[in-house]
Amino acid sequence: MKTDKILATRTHKVIYQVGDKVWKVFDTNYPKTDVLNEALNQARVEETGLPIPRVHGVTVTEDGNWAIISDYIEGETLADKMAKEPENVEKYMKEFVKIQLEIHSKTAPLLNKMKDKMSGRINSLKAVNATTRYELSTRLEGMPKHKKVLHGDFNPTNVIIGKDGKYYILDWSHATQGNASADAATTYLLLTLQDPKLAEMYMNLFCDMSDTAKQYVQRWLPIVAASRLTKAIPQERELLEKWLDVVEYE
Repeated sequence: MKTDKILATRTHKVIYQVGDKVWKVFDTNYPKTDVLNEALNQARVEETGLPIPRVHGVTVTEDGNWAIISDYIEGETLADKMAKEPENVEKYMKEFVKIQLEIHSKTAPLLNKMKDKMSGRINSLKAVNATTRYELSTRLEGMPKHKKVLHGDFNPTNVIIGKDGKYYILDWSHATQGNASADAATTYLLLTLQDPKLAEMYMNLFCDMSDTAKQYVQRWLPIVAASRLTKAIPQERELLEKWLDVVEYE
């Protein structure tokens, strides 16, 4: 694999440009099943017709690392555009929400169910007590069951405007099917960790543009915070644990 450049370095993976392709190369000990599941997720979302990089293959490098090969999209992310043009942040945020609503308009019946994924994470969370885990599980089970495509990590760094002027949605490793408001709560959480004012702008626009009650999205916040807490990222812990306190004990 002769690389052109490193595009990004993430936990357990490095993303390279190789000609007109992207190679996402995982750590040596990264589970094969997770790599194959990510490639399968991306292929299933690709079949919905959403504008995403196409998967071209899964392989093993000369060093024995698993890698996913997909299209290289040259362009600028929405996050970069927001940073460069603060006067246009609201315009870009409206476009961001519009793209998310397009994702939610699709179905992919073979994707894993978001409720199953979050239930497993909540039950494995030892950072909170059994009472809190029970309340979170009960709330999760009581939420309406939907079958919409969910990105699972939708934030402005994962939307790129290509040289052709079209947008493309990146990074489908967390894709599931389920309730759109859970996906919105996850996006709100991710934005709050970066910029609380931007997060509030997003929440208001999402609820207005999707005709969703803000209180309904907020009911998902303790659930997505608990799910995120399983990642054990030290700088996020205080905020996430604070959000768990919104659980209503009945």
